Amino acid sequence: MKLLLDQNLSYRLIHSLEDLFRDAVHVRDVGLKDADDTAVWEYAKQHGFTIVSKDADFHQRSFLLGHPPKVVWVRLGNCSTSDVERLLRQHEETIKAFCRATEGSFLSLSRGA
Repeated sequence: MKLLLDQNLSYRLIHSLEDLFRDAVHVRDVGLKDADDTAVWEYAKQHGFTIVSKDADFHQRSFLLGHPPKVVWVRLGNCSTSDVERLLRQHEETIKAFCRATEGSFLSLSRGA
């Protein structure tokens, strides 16, 4: 799965999740560390990535524009990187199915979801 992790998620997740998501990259790895949401959206769209973010703006943008790109919205609030890693690991199959599906613009993930 080609995941593009937004700047509000730690770049360390790339290494810790490489066993599940080999094609994941962080925005800083593609020159978008300080880019605005529009630039991140366009990069993901042009390069076939699904955006993974804690930013509700991407969720809202997916409502307005549809996909591509798709958006995985991490809804954990203030939390540790290990909390985010646990959530993504817990929902690995759901994320992969969502990325493969032709329907759906966003996937919301939270504790207990």
